[in-house]
Amino acid sequence: MTRPLLDVIGLTKHFIGLIAVHQVDMAVNAGTIHGLIGPNGAGKTTLFNLISGLLSANDGDIRLDGHSLIGEPIYTRAQCGIARTFQNIRIFEDMTVLENVATGGHSRLAASALAALFRLPGFRAEERALRAHAMELLEFVGLANRAGECAADLPYGDQRRLEIARALAAKPRLLMLDEPAAGMNPRETEALVGLVRRLRERGVTVLVVEHDMSFIMDLCDRITVLNFGCRIAEGTPAEVRQTPEVIEAYLGVRGAARLAARRPV
Repeated sequence: MTRPLLDVIGLTKHFIGLIAVHQVDMAVNAGTIHGLIGPNGAGKTTLFNLISGLLSANDGDIRLDGHSLIGEPIYTRAQCGIARTFQNIRIFEDMTVLENVATGGHSRLAASALAALFRLPGFRAEERALRAHAMELLEFVGLANRAGECAADLPYGDQRRLEIARALAAKPRLLMLDEPAAGMNPRETEALVGLVRRLRERGVTVLVVEHDMSFIMDLCDRITVLNFGCRIAEGTPAEVRQTPEVIEAYLGVRGAARLAARRPV
């Protein structure tokens, strides 16, 4: 049996008077697109922040390719192969599109601070390679023709794709997308589905949080469902959509009962 790339084991996070995530298990297999869904307040963002290192867990373990990340800072997790985007777009508005993407690869530079300060030949060579890689990523996401433009001038959907390109510049093994389709129109959402599938073809494992159920069900290989901080289901989209606990979480007890009553015996 193949070991998951990302293995979340009994993960728990509580704040004062609130248990946000409670003993959550989740296995994300390499080379797949894995969805994370649940009603508002289910704990999805908290779980994302625990995996990426923005929050520290109270209990449990997070393993990337078998190695525990508990206690590791954000930059170490990035160097291990985790990159993410955020629900609210975070770009450097005063930088060009190309410069935005290049900043994402700085964690991979091997040159010392001294070499960067004095712009020694080794650093300049790394910088040229970084910019070439950034251009290749802009070509991949369809923004190469806008490389020299100010990032703030891009339309909303293009800014979303720019964020993804910047995250890819860190050469992640696991890319975490936090509501990437939020605010997109149907045409932009369809294009995003194609982009994420191409990421999988490049060998990048994707973990995605999204409220658009048609987007998730059409895109993902497997899905984990949270409710009130607990995992209530994990499986293929077909398995998840038929799980009574998932139907109840989204429709409520009465809604689930009405749906069950309409099903043929």
